[in-house]
Amino acid sequence: MTSLPTSTEKRLGLVIDLDTCVGCHACAVNCKEWNTSAGASPLADTDAYGADVSGAWLNRIHTFEVTPENAPAQIVHFPKSCLHCDDAPCVTVCPTGASYKRSEDGIVLVDEDLCIGCGLCAWACPYGAREMDPVENVMKKCTLCVDRIYSDTLAEEDRIPACVRTCPSSARHFGDFNDPGSDVSRLVAERGGIDLMPEMETRPVNKYLPPRPKTSQRSAQTAAPAKIDTPKADGFLGWLDAALDKLG
Repeated sequence: MTSLPTSTEKRLGLVIDLDTCVGCHACAVNCKEWNTSAGASPLADTDAYGADVSGAWLNRIHTFEVTPENAPAQIVHFPKSCLHCDDAPCVTVCPTGASYKRSEDGIVLVDEDLCIGCGLCAWACPYGAREMDPVENVMKKCTLCVDRIYSDTLAEEDRIPACVRTCPSSARHFGDFNDPGSDVSRLVAERGGIDLMPEMETRPVNKYLPPRPKTSQRSAQTAAPAKIDTPKADGFLGWLDAALDKLG
């Protein structure tokens, strides 16, 4: 079995804002594209346009309708991938040491050369964040794009996970939770970032920002837009302007 580090120098992870995620799946698509083409953790994608589609995805988006008692119903899009837990059961259950958590940054990875495809880590993960690659028959999972964030060949602004880089609504944020001044730490402090399924006691690094409550109607105190005075036109244009005014 694989042991977990007692502490890590950094705690790299994601903050996902459920209030601004629009469920467009851009994060999942770019994750698939990067990991399939970059070579660090290629994902199977067979018969993509045929009748027998088969492949692996590391990032998925679930959509729910939430119906609060005292507020209108709303749609919440919930992206989910590996949470890089501090107490990761997928690591401690691995019989070969293929699953491990890095002491330098807390990222949970799989050594595919050691993976025997037994699936114990998938059974142990309470979040369903691991997928067996149907072609290579080894376990695949989110790597936090470790090949991007430490790359010397990419521009500085691109040294973040592919899902974060591509999000059109800026719902995904990446950083070090051990740094209280990082964007992710400040967002959690300001918005009350929450753990997914805290009762499992896995202590996930990734956090979610809850959606803001919706109101049932616009505030009655909202001021009506001011009417702009425009100069009156003469002739036909003046008549047309007066006629349109009468129509409301």
